[in-house]
This record gives sequence, structure tokens and C-alpha cells, in this order.
Amino acid sequence: MTDFIRARTELGSGFVRLLGYFREDGTKSVAAIEEGMRARNAAALVIPAHTLKGESRQFGAERLGDMAEQIEMVARRCVEYHESPDELVEIVVGLRGCFTETLAALERDSNPLVTRRPGGFGRRIEPVQRLSRL
Repeated sequence: MTDFIRARTELGSGFVRLLGYFREDGTKSVAAIEEGMRARNAAALVIPAHTLKGESRQFGAERLGDMAEQIEMVARRCVEYHESPDELVEIVVGLRGCFTETLAALERDSNPLVTRRPGGFGRRIEPVQRLSRL
């Protein structure tokens, strides 16, 4: 069972509320990471990347979580060795797009009003898109 399905099942109606928190916190984290990168301040990248990593993985958004983890780990190393985080530019540039795609997929898949294609006898059920590709 994917983390997304497990979270949605375990949290029931609270899932939508937590998704709202993820939207708000994630937007703030991405903005803080972008600002820290513009300032070339590795220390400013660590906490928002750590937050985004954890929240992403709770929803099964592995690609976004992996990007945030890479930002966090490189930023920590840069702080420790007093280096510039310039090597993260490419990842940080792609972060907002990945976050936007992930959020759209989570919201689409959690919307109770979305018509889902029913399976049935003699019908092939299409596999659910895995969020790890996002």
C-alpha cells in the first residue's frame, strides 16, 4: 500500500485538512528555499528542505521528498564546510514545478467529487498513477 493511500485511509476526513496544511507549509518551504538559494545562504535552506522532505514523504510524494532531501543534505554539508550551495541551483529551480505537480496530483486523487472509472467484470482497471513519478 502506498503512503498516500495509507494516509488517506487512516486519516479519513482529516486527510483533506492535512493536505491543506501541506499546501500552505509546502508553499512557504519552497519560497524559503528559493530565497535562501538567491541569497546563497546554505543555512537558510536546511530547515525548509527538511520540513518539505518529511511532509512530502508522508503523502508518498517520493520525487519531491528526494529533491528536498538532496537540498537538505548538500546544504548541511555546505554549512559545515563553509561552502556556497551553488551546486543546488538546478534542483532548486525544478523544485517549484515538482511541488505544483505533486500538489495537483494529491488534490485530484483526494477529491471525492472526481469521477473514477469503475472496474467491473470484463473491464480492465487502469493502474493508479504513483506519486513517486512526480
